[in-house]
Amino acid sequence: MKDTIRKASSVGLKILPARIRHIGTDASREVLNNMYEDLVQKCDILMNTFVEDILVENGRAVGILLADGTERRGEYVIAAPGREGASWLAGLVEKLNIPIASMPVDIGVRVEVPDSVCEDLTQHFYEVKCLYNTPTFDDRCRTFCMNPSGFVVYEYNKSHDLVTVNGHSLKNVKSRNTNFAILVTKNFTQPFNDPIGYATHVAKLANMLAGGGILLQRLGDLRDGRRSTQSRIDRGMITPTANAQPGDLSLVLPHRYLTDIVEFLDALNMIMPGVNQNDTLLYGVEIKLYSLRLELRKNLQVPVIERLFMAGDGAGVSRGIIQAAASGVVAARAILG
Repeated sequence: MKDTIRKASSVGLKILPARIRHIGTDASREVLNNMYEDLVQKCDILMNTFVEDILVENGRAVGILLADGTERRGEYVIAAPGREGASWLAGLVEKLNIPIASMPVDIGVRVEVPDSVCEDLTQHFYEVKCLYNTPTFDDRCRTFCMNPSGFVVYEYNKSHDLVTVNGHSLKNVKSRNTNFAILVTKNFTQPFNDPIGYATHVAKLANMLAGGGILLQRLGDLRDGRRSTQSRIDRGMITPTANAQPGDLSLVLPHRYLTDIVEFLDALNMIMPGVNQNDTLLYGVEIKLYSLRLELRKNLQVPVIERLFMAGDGAGVSRGIIQAAASGVVAARAILG
């Protein structure tokens, strides 16, 4: 492990080691169902219910207003809408005059390679998280959601009616490939104030070119400035785990993002030999809609509204399911004192 971290440092990569217990997407359904069965005996859980507003009286959160006009009142309110609800939260933040610390957006691709390329790392880390500042544009890039022996999947965003790419691993069913995301983080400044709109626009371009799906391109074709074809993908050494449309990601992602991604892959080759070879598969696009990063206290309370807390990815507090769960614990502990 120390040797891997040393090699990474030599090319400007920062590895964030963390212990992870993998349960798989299939087993996680059982875990979530068990959580639901336990909680439903202790509180009301309303499914498929739209929250119209957060009720604030005299500078204090007192409850929520549902779309059907019903009010649900309580001593505290925690808003944890997830990435799907990021746009919803953005509207409320503007209405309630909650200060925004920054407006970053993450856009990138999902990379798919043979298990053998990553197995030296995944045997030690399971999920490798790397940070990198690219040499050309000095942009911050990171790996995200690594799935050994996993599968690339479609992700449908109902709020924006678009399809993006994602990945997962199962406990009981395995592939021969490892997939992970490369995400480029950009912080926008005034007068621009719609990072979510920017990211969804890029994703919709990919959907348009892919006939409503996602695009797939060999890294070698991207370097050579040509679109991928099904025949070239079939001749390659990697069998895709997702049914994606061969195409040209340079027609979707800005040059700056593509340069960042290629430079990051070249750096990652130091610790994942073969990750930057021509047959490496790139699926596009992957976006993360947690673009609002609010000004919050350490306990995640909104400073301008008493008894209102934020948690999870949709509020920009976290960037991943484990961290999102932990942020909920932070807010709950603050409420309990």
